[in-house]
Amino acid sequence: MPVINNIQELKKISLEIRKDVVRSLAEAGSGHLGGSLGLTDIFTCLYFNILNHKPDMPNWDYRDRLILSIGHVAPVFYAALAHSGYFNPKELMTLRKLGSRLQGHPGKEHGLPGIELSAGSLGQGLSVAVGLALAGKMDKKSWNVFSIHGDGELQEGAIWEAAMSASHHQLNNLVALIDRNYVQIDGKNSDVMEIEPLKDKFESFGWKVLLCNGHHHKEIIATYKKAIEWKKGPVVIMAKTHMGKGVKSIEDDYHWHGKAPKPEQVDAFIKELEQNQ
Repeated sequence: MPVINNIQELKKISLEIRKDVVRSLAEAGSGHLGGSLGLTDIFTCLYFNILNHKPDMPNWDYRDRLILSIGHVAPVFYAALAHSGYFNPKELMTLRKLGSRLQGHPGKEHGLPGIELSAGSLGQGLSVAVGLALAGKMDKKSWNVFSIHGDGELQEGAIWEAAMSASHHQLNNLVALIDRNYVQIDGKNSDVMEIEPLKDKFESFGWKVLLCNGHHHKEIIATYKKAIEWKKGPVVIMAKTHMGKGVKSIEDDYHWHGKAPKPEQVDAFIKELEQNQ
């Protein structure tokens, strides 16, 4: 699809995606708001600038593969897919409804275009991404594999087995992104299980580590381009984000990890989003 380089246009898209995340979760009455709002700018940059993909041909062989390991942020994933042309945005209001293609966690079996992995249990996505990247490298394919992870997810041991495998096979077609918001479902990472020194850990596993502001569109794009250009092995981007970004009244509050806004909160939340864009 056409690449959007205009930062103001990307910001407008992020705002509309955030609004739809709030509306769809309120309509559903359940789901994960905090991480979805926090990752909106990253999803916007991926689907409107970074990824090589064709929404009208979701199974195009030359597409880049996006693996969402943290399936609970499905609301922002669905909204990005809809706004980039994979399906009608009106369908977003069927989130978590019986018979909907938009379930609480993405499932390939539901027939929604653009989904590469049925995601739910944490810690598994990087292994899938490594497998895809290794297959692409062996078959001499030109596409890249991008995966998205939560920082709390790094407490899963399978992540580090996959990280070892990626560097061992020198997978220079793999870019992982860590949503570094410092919180998870039960509280701060540092209280639940400390994961620092994170940069040193990934470097010791043979990965190139890049840092970026996960809400600065220009910086996100520049960092991803730098990652794609790195040809000595796998790259991990640590993107600093704020859970609940844009709704100041809930930002960085881990209680909103798995909480949906009530219908009567929607207008106030959207007003905050518009004021803080």
